[in-house]
Amino acid sequence: MNATATPHRFAPSAPLRGTIAVPGDKSISHRSLLLGACAVGETHITGLLEGEDVLATAAAMRAMGADVERLGDGEWRINGVGIGGLLQPESAIDCGNSGTSARLLMGLVASHGITTSLVGDASLSKRPMGRVIDPLSEMGAKFTASPGGRFPLMLEGAHPAVPITYRLPVASAQVKSAVLLAGLNTPGITTVIEPVPTRDHSERMLRGFGAKLDVGEEEGERIIRLTGQTDLQPRDLVVPGDPSSAAFFMVAATLVEGSDLTIRNVGMNPTRAGLVGVLRQMGANIEEVDAREVGGEPVADLRVRHAPLTGIEVDPSVAPSMIDEFPVLFVAAALAQGTTVTRGLEELRVKESDRLATMAAALETIGARVEENEDGLTIHGTGGEPLRGSADAQVETHLDHRIAMSMAVAGLASREGVEVDDTSPIATSFPNFMELLDGVTR
Repeated sequence: MNATATPHRFAPSAPLRGTIAVPGDKSISHRSLLLGACAVGETHITGLLEGEDVLATAAAMRAMGADVERLGDGEWRINGVGIGGLLQPESAIDCGNSGTSARLLMGLVASHGITTSLVGDASLSKRPMGRVIDPLSEMGAKFTASPGGRFPLMLEGAHPAVPITYRLPVASAQVKSAVLLAGLNTPGITTVIEPVPTRDHSERMLRGFGAKLDVGEEEGERIIRLTGQTDLQPRDLVVPGDPSSAAFFMVAATLVEGSDLTIRNVGMNPTRAGLVGVLRQMGANIEEVDAREVGGEPVADLRVRHAPLTGIEVDPSVAPSMIDEFPVLFVAAALAQGTTVTRGLEELRVKESDRLATMAAALETIGARVEENEDGLTIHGTGGEPLRGSADAQVETHLDHRIAMSMAVAGLASREGVEVDDTSPIATSFPNFMELLDGVTR
């Protein structure tokens, strides 16, 4: 175990009651900093997630010349350098644990005439970057990566870069976004073809900042075309609550008897809201209240009440719209009536941890019946009976924030509680998770 680890036992819970707001959306927070730094003039952001991952992106943009300032809780001001205006950083850019920072920054730098070293923590340094290196190399950027296409790596941007047409070999919003960000400072039209649609925050926000971007469909595929070297205009942005963070409270309130919890201001972008639909298919009682639009993104308050769940076969086509929520869905499935089958989840093997293997092992440790397959898990539910828990064993999270929070939820619906080996990684995406959880379970 990590010498600085912070273990914690999550005990069986009283009903979750009250109203909470989860932190700002992580994907939108990253992109608002990146595009604000590339605009000409002052961008103002409220609701920014202040987790370690997003702060790594803020520090990177500061290192490349943007004036990035925190004004108050979730409120930030950015004076951008304009497209093509990024400066050579004086030292390596540290992406910490953030795969989003890593891949999006690689895209942005790839079409600027600067050279930078990108580094990350032990977990990030295990994650493959080849899927981003390949298209960016086609555009003219040069990479010297660690073995296996991993961090740390040296990136020499191309100036001018070459516009490409790139068909995504795997459904990945990060790869798509990296290519589009590289296209911002590339003359001509950069085209990305998506056989399977992924989250579209980049497209929405690029348009909002004034980029010339067209999205169409040809023969069932999404075609995204970006015209490069168009000035971006500053924006006033409101970041909605992160549906991936709300997921833990949605599942917890569904599983714990007597719960009635409202989660305010949750982003309901259809490319992200897959978990709500899957939980409803299983029988969850989730009501959307005051559906509205904030800053180009659909938002609603979610009222979640306890309900018994039934296992289902999850349609693999929903995976891109809830890829980060599968760990906590696996917990829900472990307490459902019957069997839940998930497939098409190879992407989970290259997240902060191998989330299929890690969750299978964690759930088995606390008494769930799980079969691990190459591309998913099959989970045999308890029919609503609490899981045994882990009286004598710690659950290993492998430095993965979503595994830690998912197993926290499992602890609430267990007999003996669940001891998680390290809760410190939770700060990467949800700094006040423990405080909020404590507040709604008293």
